[in-house]
Amino acid sequence: MGLSTHVLDTMHGVPAAGMRVALYTVDGGEPVLVKRFTLNQDGRNPDGPLYDDKSLRTGLYRLAFDVADYFRSKQVVLPEPNFLNRVCLDFGVAHADQHYHVPLLVSPWSYSTYRGS
Repeated sequence: MGLSTHVLDTMHGVPAAGMRVALYTVDGGEPVLVKRFTLNQDGRNPDGPLYDDKSLRTGLYRLAFDVADYFRSKQVVLPEPNFLNRVCLDFGVAHADQHYHVPLLVSPWSYSTYRGS
């Protein structure tokens, strides 16, 4: 149960190791930073779930992925300004007793997400 994320770099066909991510709760429309972390070699939070099943609450959340910085670190030549700088995914947790997995598939020009399992 809980909340997790996983990022895949679709340009290179690999996990997005080294991408910086921030997790926020959104209270009254204002995001409140919960934690920042850097993805491990598997493209996941090195500390495991972002929230375990006891800590996850119903409500609104945001994951902010530093996409442009990640691709620049991979020596991808990007225009200024880049098409995607930071990808922010705002999502709701309606059932805190269920697992919410929020994957991101990303390139410098596109992204896709869904509620995974």
